[in-house]
This record gives sequence, C-alpha cells and structure tokens, in this order.
Amino acid sequence: MAIEWSNSLSTGLLWQDNQHKELFRRINSLLDAMNVGLGKEEVVRLFKFLDDYIVVHFEAEETAMSKNNFPGMLAHLAQHTRFIENISRLREECRENISTGLVIKVQREVVDWLINHIGGIDKELGTFLTNADVERKGKK
Repeated sequence: MAIEWSNSLSTGLLWQDNQHKELFRRINSLLDAMNVGLGKEEVVRLFKFLDDYIVVHFEAEETAMSKNNFPGMLAHLAQHTRFIENISRLREECRENISTGLVIKVQREVVDWLINHIGGIDKELGTFLTNADVERKGKK
C-alpha cells in the first residue's frame, strides 16, 4: 500500500516540496519491497538515502529558518533532532538483526514523520517563508 503525496502536504516552497516528494518515493520503494519479501534489503538502502537526505534537507530548512528569523525555529530543530535520534536508534537495531518487525517499525517511523512533521510544522515554515519573501519583494 503506497502513501500518496497530496497538495494538502505542500508547503508552497518548491525546493522543500521536491525534497519531501523524494522521501515519499523512497518510502514507497520500501513498501513495495516489503510486499514482495525484500523489505530487509530495501531498508538498508533507505538508511543510506536518509544519511544524505537528513543532512541536505535539514540544513536547507535550518538555513532558511535562521536567515528569516523563523519564530518556531527551536521547536522545529527539536523535531529534527528527535527524528535523527530515532533513525539512528533504528539503524543500530538493524545492524544487530534486521527482522520483518523492525522493517515495519522503520516504515512506521518515517511515514509518521512524513504525515505529522511535513503536514504540520513544515507547512507552518513554508507559510512563514512565503510571507517573508512576499514582504521582502514588496519593500524593494
């Protein structure tokens, strides 16, 4: 069962939405692999992707927040830190023994992140940054 990107998750920022859509594609690859009994192999690829994704995506968001004095920055950073810690813990568990249950746990963690983080705090950030950009352009 694939998870679908919807416009209700769009933050209004093309760079951010494109990065989020790529994360959706990766999770769907994991779900597809799980359906044919290859989830254990795919979760290893997902962790490799997340290593790069977390650095690039979180850095872009954190730079935008800092540059624009986003008032919710500390709460947003706390969520990033919690996600990194959860993924690190799950990666360590997978190193010890990749089980089907653990693959499902990884899938749930990332899907929960997609729905709750993107649909909540990232949307708030997108609205703030869009308004800040409009305001800047209006002052020129």
